[in-house]
Formats: sequence, C-alpha cells, structure tokens
Amino acid sequence: MKYHPITNTLFIKNRKNFTAKMKPNSLAVFNSNDIYPISADSTLPFEQHRDIFYLSGVDQEESVLVLFPDCPKEKHRELLFLKETNEHIAIWEGEKLTKEKAFEVSGIKTVYWLKDMEKIMFELMTQCDTVYINTNEHYRASVDTETREARFTKWLKEKYPAHAVAKSAPILQRLRSVKDALEIDLIQKACHITEKGFRRILNFVKPDVWEFEIEAEFIHEFLRNRSKGFAYTPIVASGYNANVLHYIENNKQCKSGDLILLDVGAEYANYSSDMTRTIPVSGRFTDRQKAVYNAVNTVKKEATKMLVPGTDWAEYHNEVGKLMTSELLNLKLLDKADVQNENPDWPAYKKYFMHGTSHHIGLDTHDYGILTEPMQAQMVFTVEPGIYIPDEGFGIRLEDDVVIQEQGEPFNLMGNIPIEADEIEAIMNS
Repeated sequence: MKYHPITNTLFIKNRKNFTAKMKPNSLAVFNSNDIYPISADSTLPFEQHRDIFYLSGVDQEESVLVLFPDCPKEKHRELLFLKETNEHIAIWEGEKLTKEKAFEVSGIKTVYWLKDMEKIMFELMTQCDTVYINTNEHYRASVDTETREARFTKWLKEKYPAHAVAKSAPILQRLRSVKDALEIDLIQKACHITEKGFRRILNFVKPDVWEFEIEAEFIHEFLRNRSKGFAYTPIVASGYNANVLHYIENNKQCKSGDLILLDVGAEYANYSSDMTRTIPVSGRFTDRQKAVYNAVNTVKKEATKMLVPGTDWAEYHNEVGKLMTSELLNLKLLDKADVQNENPDWPAYKKYFMHGTSHHIGLDTHDYGILTEPMQAQMVFTVEPGIYIPDEGFGIRLEDDVVIQEQGEPFNLMGNIPIEADEIEAIMNS
C-alpha cells in the first residue's frame, strides 16, 4: 500500500463497538470485494470493501472476517481467513499478508487460510443461533453485479437455512457515520493532498488547456503524495459543461473567459476527500461571474454554520433552500412572482440549484449515515451549494468537508484550500 501503516487500535476499537451491538450468540461475516474482470486477462484495480477494512484494516482481496463474541472457544471470537501466500505468489503478484503480518495490521490473533474456511465455519455455525449478513443498504446504492459478499450470503443461507438472519448494515450505518479521531486525521490527510493538487492547478490553468490535462495534473500530485488516486471519478467541467452535474468526459478545451468547475478529491488509506472549486480560465472572473460566485460562497458559509449536533438533515436542506432563494432574487435569476407561485415539492430555487447541499463522507465519498436521525458531533459532511445557468454558459459549485463539533461551528478540513474569488485570482496571476 502507498499509505503509511494505520495503528491497529482503530480496528480493534471498531470491532469492539460492532460486537457490542450484536445479538447474543450471534456471528457476523464480512467479505472482501472481488477483483473485477475487464476482458482477456485484464482486471480493474482492486478496491477493498469498506466494511471489512473498517473492522480489520485488511486491504487485500480474498479476505474474510468473522466475529463471534460469544463463541465457547475464545480463539474463535475473532477470525481472519486469508488467501494463502507462497513464494510463487510473491514472485508473480507481490507479497500477500502472512498470518503474522495480518495480526500486526488487524490485532486479530486467529488467522486461517481461506481453504480451511468451510470446515471451520461448520464448527462455528453449530455453536451460534443468528448470522449477521452484510447487505448494501446505502440510500444511493444501485448494484447490478453479484458481489462476493452476495455470493457468500447465498451459500450461507442455503447451507444453514435453520439459522436466524440479521443485518450488519443498521449497526455499521451508525458506527461508521461518527468518526474516530484517527479517521478524521486520515480524511484530513486526504484533504491536504487535494489542496496540493488544487494549488498546482491554479498555476497551470490558462486559455486553450484541455480538461484532461488538468485531470492529469491532479493525479500526478495525488500519486506523489501517497494517494492511490481520485476518491471518485473527477469532474473537470469548463464552460457549459459545468451545467451537467455528473460530467466526467473531461475532453473539452478550456476557452478564454470561461469558468472551470473542478469536483475532485484525493483518497488516502481508503478515506475520501471531496472538494469543488470553480476557477476562471483566464485568471479573472467577469463581474457577472464573480457576483454569482460570491452568492454561492455566501450560501456555503451560512449553510456550514447550521451543521451542529441535533440538526435534522431534511430541515437543514429546507433552510439552505431559503438562503439560495434570497441570493437568486438578488441576482435577478428569480423574481417575487416565481417564489410566490412555486410548487412546494419543487421550489423555485431548484431551477438553478437542483441537488442536495450535504452528504456524509468517510471511507466512501457518499458515506454511511442515517439521514432520518439528528446530526452528531464527529460526523463529517460536505457542504456544496451551486448555481447553474445554462443560458449564460456557466455553472458554479463550491464544496468543503467539515467535522461537526460538540459546540460551535464545524471544523473545516479544507480551510487552507483557497476559495475566495479574490484569493483565487491573486494566485492565478502571481
């Protein structure tokens, strides 16, 4: 791995928190992700399933974690099953985790090779009553591919139909949404790497540069700072392209006078950052562009102040909508009649700001979190208002990642990344 080792105390604590929520005499299983084929002998780069990483720190394919806190045999209360490593694998694929190294990474003493799993699982299943399966219940999830986790769940339920089944997702949704201090440090590291990429871009962008050249500058800076790359598919959207919310082609030339919307974030140790900035290709905003930019920035600042313990996510978005409506009136994009006659289910401001303002961020860019429950301290959220004006050929979005505090305003993990229009112009023209 490119990232520095993470102390296993984080994963030990995460497992302790998870098992404390399990039913008596129950067992939970977590699988690594598949390595997905492209064609011939090509594959996509491996990405570890975030849940097994959260609970063990194991960042390797063909790995399985089993938790059985009430097991009669003490050494079977936490188990790892790993792909067996050998000299041949080390030569052709690189070193895999040994049993000793797996203990060092995870703090789990009992490690078996994967070939022994079915036999050991039989013993464990004769001793437990309930099995926790790990289904993907994220509110944005849309999964067409049968995952390794899904295949295992199918096998388990067919082989042991008499066992009660419970879900890991409700426990993980709550645990993962409230970050440990070590996790916040890792997200902060990802944000610092993103800052380095953005500052590099400010000195690189000029008229006629291509969007993909900007993308290349980001990935260069990310990799050289121990990130394995983008936390999500980057958006480098110049001119009219910024009005396409998930524009990812990044294949157009940036023209003088246009703006570039950059929705880009580095990952670090599987933790995500998520930044959006909008900058002028020529190094200067027009008066109109700056007026819209400052309106978005005003909404972002005021929205950020609302992220405090006890805030209701839905009500928060309603309040941000009111802030945005006021700014759109000032910009003459809306008039009073538009607001008076608006559809409550699709308020007038949605014509120019049609997406949500905030989402959880952590191991996933759109991280686990239960949006129907009040916000808590140590949750990490994005704040990302935008105004999109296709008729004027530009869109502006600004986004930071912030940590909710016990008291007062949230802490901005991206507080060092330039955002004020005058500061961006000054750097681009220095």
